[in-house]
Amino acid sequence: MMDGVAAVSANMSTAQLQQSASISVAKKAMDATEVVAQGLLQMLPDPSGAGQIIDTYA
Repeated sequence: MMDGVAAVSANMSTAQLQQSASISVAKKAMDATEVVAQGLLQMLPDPSGAGQIIDTYA
């Protein structure tokens, strides 16, 4: 009986460690994606003047 309880405890501990590692990797991926998105946004041209001229002949 005690062997079963110890095994379940060890399995739960392993599962918690795996979950923590997965969450850590996901957070790092989200941070990297955010940095890339910020870089892409900075590369966009300045929108000043956009939409102020209407081409009525088109």
